[in-house]
Amino acid sequence: MKLGSKAIAVILLFVGLVLVNYLASSLPVRADATADNIYTLSAGTKSLLSKLEEPVQLDFYFSKSVESLPISYKNFATRVQEMLRQYVRSSKGRIQLNVIDPKPDSPEEEKAAASGISPQMLPGGDRIYFGLVATQADQQKNIPAFTPQREQFLEYDLSQLIYTVQQVDKKKLGLISSIPLRAPAPNPMMMMRQPQQQDQFVVSEWERSFDIVPVEASMSELPANLDALAVIHPQHLSPKLQYAIDQFLLSGKPVFVAVDPASQYFKRQGGQMAMFGGPQPNVSSDLPELFKAYGIGYNPQMLVGDLVDAAQVATGDGQVVRYPIWLSLAKENFNSKSLPTAQLNSLLFIESGDLTVKAEPGVTVTPLVESSTQAGDLQSMMVTMAKPEEVARQITVSGKKTLAVLLQGKLKSAFPNGAPEEPKPEEKKEANAKAEEKKPEAKKEGHLVESKATSTLIVVADTDWLLDDYSVRKMNFLGVNAAEPLNDNLAFGSNSLEFLAGSQDLISIRGKGSSLRPFKVVQAMQVEANKRYQDQLTALEARLGDVQKQLTQLQGKKTEGNRLVASPEVTKAIDDYRKQEAGLRAERRQIRRALREDIDGLGNRLLVINLIASPLLLIAFGVWFYQRRHQTA
Repeated sequence: MKLGSKAIAVILLFVGLVLVNYLASSLPVRADATADNIYTLSAGTKSLLSKLEEPVQLDFYFSKSVESLPISYKNFATRVQEMLRQYVRSSKGRIQLNVIDPKPDSPEEEKAAASGISPQMLPGGDRIYFGLVATQADQQKNIPAFTPQREQFLEYDLSQLIYTVQQVDKKKLGLISSIPLRAPAPNPMMMMRQPQQQDQFVVSEWERSFDIVPVEASMSELPANLDALAVIHPQHLSPKLQYAIDQFLLSGKPVFVAVDPASQYFKRQGGQMAMFGGPQPNVSSDLPELFKAYGIGYNPQMLVGDLVDAAQVATGDGQVVRYPIWLSLAKENFNSKSLPTAQLNSLLFIESGDLTVKAEPGVTVTPLVESSTQAGDLQSMMVTMAKPEEVARQITVSGKKTLAVLLQGKLKSAFPNGAPEEPKPEEKKEANAKAEEKKPEAKKEGHLVESKATSTLIVVADTDWLLDDYSVRKMNFLGVNAAEPLNDNLAFGSNSLEFLAGSQDLISIRGKGSSLRPFKVVQAMQVEANKRYQDQLTALEARLGDVQKQLTQLQGKKTEGNRLVASPEVTKAIDDYRKQEAGLRAERRQIRRALREDIDGLGNRLLVINLIASPLLLIAFGVWFYQRRHQTA
């Protein structure tokens, strides 16, 4: 082949590669090879996009031209932009995407600020914009700032934004809660002394879809025009309010209830009150009349202990132990066929109760969250001061326990005779009792004895999972308050309310993974190495404690020169300890060195494979092509 022909062949090959890449990027076909399909839109998102009636414009603001931009930010911005392009492709023209770089002192920067995008400060002092604005007709909503810590909720956040920009009015959620999910109103006298408290993050999640209407426990009726109701840790609810809840549920409106046999919030309050000699608060909650009518069994004095799903907690001496009444729940504990829990991966319940439901005709009972089969009930008072190992010994295994349940169908009223009367003064009770006996039962107009439509009720036997302490890790990320989820507690809270009254298209979006995948082989190697020397370290610490006790006893035995006098036995014990300590430290160094060598060796092998795999495949293809060409020649 002549030199000119070879040059033309190389040029044609280059052009062909460019055309192939262009065609590949233009085709609507994509392959997602990630473990959690993080680049694939869920069925809920596709359903939501198919329901768009008017076009939605998305303005994605990202300061990509800032030179000091961290590489992690660039990678995450690419991830967000690729997801937005997936939305555009799936919307069939109903979504338009504009990617904008708001450079300093430019009209784009002014527009970003006017649209509510929050500037984020980099360590070097540069200011960047990284947010999204959705516009439909005269409605505009935004995500002020994307943070990598919330990557697993990226698709949900994008779909939630598109869903809310279509809603002229949010649905109203009534909230009855004895624990402070909402921050108290600011006190002008205290604002200079302490920082302003913030709402719990679960409330922020609910506010994305609902207007929250607070309801006091002393009220006698619910506010008008509520679309759903959440009752959290109910205490001291008036009979009239309980009746209103009952009638609200029987009217076909959904209700979410979370009760708790041992609220950690009230336990902390009790500890503070004990310091000042105050009375101890009631840490449990219950709705006995309503639960009995709906066939729900629940004992506010009993906790669930689980030997398998016990969470690992750190003790005061630095050790990590399994605590059977703190439940670390995984996929096998969730109902994979029910929308509120189908996409969950993990939950943390703290001293949860147990629910038993008697299935009545016309009522469908669906367990949402369950313990393992190695669970049992415990008296809450018996484990107050008990150590984790003592709690484990108290558990008598009795089988799987239901921690959260969904009821749907025709429910019976807890007030079959109508609304309860106001309490009468003591002196009139006896006189009125006989008169009441003679009165025939008269039901008020509009009173419901049973559900007039399908009633939907979710009951969870724990409330601590709703608190930030057990669901998120708070941080200040580049000047923006952010929270990294520790588990799926927030997702469960949002799923449940959205299933009851919000858009069910959003529910299947939860549970997406992260683009940063853990190196599980290395983690397994580290765990195995830890197992090999942890027992030795524990024994070493125990021997160290014994020697320290002996040294303490010698503190008063000093000579005139104020020198410490130790018996030969104690001196020998100290010498033996030091020798054993040196030996154990040397052995630990060897184990860690071997671990490091294994990890480095694995990394080197992967590096070699990545470097030579492509050339070897190309050479193999060239040899095969050469042989085929000569065979056919």
